[in-house]
Amino acid sequence: MGLTQAQERVYRFVRAYIDQHGYAPSYEEIRSNLGFKSLNAVFKHLKQIEERGYLRIPWKNKKRALELVSLHTESGSIPFLGVVAAGTPIEAVEVPESIEVPENFLGDGSNFALRVKGDSMIDEGIRDGDILIITKQPHAENGQTVVALVNGESTVKKFYHYGEEIELRPANETMKPIRVAADEVEVVGVAMGLLRNYRQRSRSIK
Repeated sequence: MGLTQAQERVYRFVRAYIDQHGYAPSYEEIRSNLGFKSLNAVFKHLKQIEERGYLRIPWKNKKRALELVSLHTESGSIPFLGVVAAGTPIEAVEVPESIEVPENFLGDGSNFALRVKGDSMIDEGIRDGDILIITKQPHAENGQTVVALVNGESTVKKFYHYGEEIELRPANETMKPIRVAADEVEVVGVAMGLLRNYRQRSRSIK
């Protein structure tokens, strides 16, 4: 499915609950049935499942606002533009590739894909080798996961703007954030999805 074991447990519980009751479970029902210690843990898993395209959370402040996404959707292709670092910055090289993605990841034509290298975003569920789906845009809000250029080198991090400085923060407590002057950072795009199992519509990636 492209989900972690814990995420798949949550997804299957939500699906079974909706099949039985006709509406989604509350966060508290998910927490108590699956043994999570807090509602924050439930929301984190649901958010990551949403990012992978398996469900939608259309209203974040409503208790039962969960909608399943069909796993048998149409697909299309978006550009694959190389590798981006989840560690120290490295270069993302544009190559003549494309990959097939679910229809809900196609966007309006501005989406593209990058393969993640490194584990600095592991606490956000982004692993080495994952494919990030990026919406190209030159700005971001605090807390969003972005692909950014720092002095011409690319990295994927959480974005925070502090006055005249930008902090690019890893989601790995063993690693330090990158903090530089705002004019040294260029936001390339914002992460809107993630794939683990994907098909490539071109030659294999070396």
